[in-house]
Amino acid sequence: MKFIGLTGSIATGKSFVGAMFGQLGCYVIDADELAHGVYAKGEKAYFEIIKAFGDGVLDEEGNIDRKKLGRIVLKDREKLRLLEGIVHPQIEKKRKELLDEIEKRDKNAIVIYDVPLLFEKNLASLFDCVIVVWADEDTQLKRLMQRNGLSKEEALKRIRLQMPVDEKKRLADIVIDNSDGIERTKAQVLAVFEKIKNGHIC
Repeated sequence: MKFIGLTGSIATGKSFVGAMFGQLGCYVIDADELAHGVYAKGEKAYFEIIKAFGDGVLDEEGNIDRKKLGRIVLKDREKLRLLEGIVHPQIEKKRKELLDEIEKRDKNAIVIYDVPLLFEKNLASLFDCVIVVWADEDTQLKRLMQRNGLSKEEALKRIRLQMPVDEKKRLADIVIDNSDGIERTKAQVLAVFEKIKNGHIC
């Protein structure tokens, strides 16, 4: 089994590239979706979060309101660390369970793990190799303004909040350039997939 990290920056097209790998037969795991599952009512983390942060983080239906929780932890590093200490072990547990299931089903599986903050959280060592989906800043800017209805200033602010995509590009094992049209991106994804499948990379 190959375990491959997939990352990028805002509006570089990481999810789009992940979907392409899925169409080619790879198993694609979305770290954000795993995180959503961990917060669900009845999960271990759900009860630990209420114990640590109180009922004030719940919505009217008794679900954890991640926006309310986000506002609390963004102001207080200690509380952010507390939340991460609750959530991250549960995400890791789910990830390992998923990988075990996939490996039992398919020894030759290519698993793509889509992680937004892969380098920021120092997770590169988990993977056989890391793919970065890259786009130049002008392309990022145009896409983000269009997608989220943001002004140029707001879009730039969001881009600058993250590790620069050029820095991620330098840290990558494989770079997919998604700044020049769908067909070119598809061709790159297919070429990378074939190399991984045939054991030439990763």
